[in-house]
Amino acid sequence: MNQALALDTARMAMQTALLVSLPILGTSLLIGLLVSLFQAVTQIQEATLTFVPKLLGVGLATLFLGNWMLGTLVHFVQMCFQRAAMLGLH
Repeated sequence: MNQALALDTARMAMQTALLVSLPILGTSLLIGLLVSLFQAVTQIQEATLTFVPKLLGVGLATLFLGNWMLGTLVHFVQMCFQRAAMLGLH
C-alpha cells in the first residue's frame, strides 16, 4: 500500500467519524448546557435531571439523522473496498 493512499484513507476515516458523530455529540452538548443553566438558575442540583433530556434528544437526533449517518458510513466503506480492490490490480 502506498503511504499517501494510507494517509488519505486515515484522514477520510477521521473526517467521516467526526462528521457522523457530530450531530449526536452536538445535541448532547447543547441539551447538557441548557439543563445545567436551568439547574443553576433554579438551584435544583439533581444529577439524574440531565439524563432523560439527553436521552430523548440523542434519540430524536438519531431518528432524524440516522439515515444520513448510515448513508455516510456506507459511502465510506464502499470507498475503502474500492481502494482495496484497486490495490489488488497493481
